Amino acid sequence: MIIFGTKGYLYQLAILTLVCGQCGNPAAHTLKKRVTKFTLFFVPLFPFSTKYLTQCTFCGAEQQVTGEQAEQLQAQAASGQGGQTYGQPHQQPYQR
Repeated sequence: MIIFGTKGYLYQLAILTLVCGQCGNPAAHTLKKRVTKFTLFFVPLFPFSTKYLTQCTFCGAEQQVTGEQAEQLQAQAASGQGGQTYGQPHQQPYQR
């Protein structure tokens, strides 16, 4: 018997001050990376899906961004032009 499946991980990469596309307020947005890994016997082996998103802390709206946009936002946060970045990503398993 072979046991396999997937497991998701959520990394918080940075916090930025952006204007929300949903509510229009200038508010803090978290930049997150969602990685889904293939597991075999409950051991995560390799990632097969990676998505980036921003979430408004004012209204809770989420918007998916590309990898290039995520890198630009992370560089913006690191240069001090929009927020705070973390030395180590915060890892949280997420449920679908």
